[in-house]
Amino acid sequence: MEGGVHKPDASAFRECLSLSYKNPYVLRLAFSAGIGGLLFGYDTGVISGALLYIIDDFKDVDRKVWLQEAVVSTAIAGAIIGAAIGGWINDKYGRKIAIMLADLLFLLGSVIMAAAPSSAILIVGRVFVGLGVGMASMASPLYISEASPTKVRGALVSLNSFLITGGQFLSYLINLAFTKAPGTWRWMLGVAAAPALIQLVLMFFLPESPRWLYRKGKEDKAKETLIKVYQEKSLVDAEVQALKESVELEEKEAANSEKISIMKMLKTKTVRRALYAGVGLQFFQQFTGINTVMYYSPTIVQLAGFASNRTAMLLSLITSGLNAFGSILSIYFVDKAGRKKLALISLCGVAISLAILTATFRHTETHSPMISALDTSHFSNNTCTAFSKAANPAVWDCTACLKVDCGFCASSNKLMPGACLNPNDITKKLCQNDHRAWYTRGCPSNLGWLALLSLALYIIFFSPGMGTVPWVINSEIYPLRYRGICGGIASTTVWVSNLVVSQSFLSLTKAIGTAWTFMLFGIVAVVGFFYVAIVVPETKGVPIEEVESMLEERALHFRFWEKKTAPPNKQ
Repeated sequence: MEGGVHKPDASAFRECLSLSYKNPYVLRLAFSAGIGGLLFGYDTGVISGALLYIIDDFKDVDRKVWLQEAVVSTAIAGAIIGAAIGGWINDKYGRKIAIMLADLLFLLGSVIMAAAPSSAILIVGRVFVGLGVGMASMASPLYISEASPTKVRGALVSLNSFLITGGQFLSYLINLAFTKAPGTWRWMLGVAAAPALIQLVLMFFLPESPRWLYRKGKEDKAKETLIKVYQEKSLVDAEVQALKESVELEEKEAANSEKISIMKMLKTKTVRRALYAGVGLQFFQQFTGINTVMYYSPTIVQLAGFASNRTAMLLSLITSGLNAFGSILSIYFVDKAGRKKLALISLCGVAISLAILTATFRHTETHSPMISALDTSHFSNNTCTAFSKAANPAVWDCTACLKVDCGFCASSNKLMPGACLNPNDITKKLCQNDHRAWYTRGCPSNLGWLALLSLALYIIFFSPGMGTVPWVINSEIYPLRYRGICGGIASTTVWVSNLVVSQSFLSLTKAIGTAWTFMLFGIVAVVGFFYVAIVVPETKGVPIEEVESMLEERALHFRFWEKKTAPPNKQ
């Protein structure tokens, strides 16, 4: 059916490659629109490294954990609004206009952030970029889907997903490149203006989506674009006919949809059960902590005992690279292993990884280097105020020092006792001039390598499974008439959950410790395993028209270890 996304396979990818010489115009359309995905990924990744340097320039951000979270999460709040507005703009003014508007917002937000004189102005820039992210997340894949030949549509839409993870990986490389440049974080955040400007120029010279043109009664313009896309007249005629049938069906559904109410929808058994599965998957996808890893990866590396900003960003490249690799693996495994099985394996691996992370960080917190009063006294007037007033300073260790917002200056052997000092630029420089490491987030540990290994294991298990399966299930499980509104509920769940997790992560690590924060994510993963096993049906190989009848038969599958027998008389 026209407008559908065909799942990519090996032949589709080979066909995609052949377009480079058979019909480069199609690749030009896809790559030009796909820059929106690159910008989406870049913005979600770049803030993780930039934050390390923002706190050096803006002392209010350094002192207030909620401000650090706000710098990250206001972009997500903007994305929620951008996605909501973007849907209306897509329908009213077209996919091309929506993408170009997203570019303008990216461009404006990047300039505001790069020139921000205060944390408040920086947050304003983050909101503008977030609005662009929200619009691009909807408009780019939609434009690619509607302007691509049917045979390679799935592969070209998947290009947008690759560019998102590729954008995240690129952001870590850019962060690393500017660690020693004057202005550091300003360059990191400002660089996004370049691809936004390039896409804005490219999209200006490209046509509107043929599907949107046809829906608006501009059949001749739609046909002009289809001729360039398909080249063969018979294929063009077939696509025009498919467009006609699809638009007529939409109009018929739109007339009926006026009768749909939320209460009526929730009273429909199959829709209710589908929402339990689809929305539940999106909830567990976010609350197992994936975006804390993507948004705060260098910070987590520092919490594991690596003091240097540059080292933290270099090691964070591992998680970003594995995430991109996992998105490629998912294309192969999601149809071969099955959606449910892949999600269960993923959650099992995620729970194990988070258990190791919990144990590692707990060991770091309880076995951190002690504070030497003698060593601290060498820094004269820079002694941590809380330490100097402590009733029993002899029991103080690095963890206690950092808990009162002071800094730890490690000895030459990082695991030996060090100094607890006031956290300011002068003290930091004095410590580093003595060739000693300066810690303000995590403490030195001999198990830092295990934390990194666990983080890598977490991404390896999460990305091909829970990173992909919730989106696939949500595209298959809802009855046709309710697909739009149910998809909207699922998308809202993702963004709101993302906002809650990213806004609370640093506060949780401060309040209860890094170890117990990861333990909470681990508990969610274990609960998620049983939820998926009991509530989520397997849709692999099930025709979309049969999913509804499958939901009608059974709500819960408590004996999830037993294979469900196929209904009689069904091939």
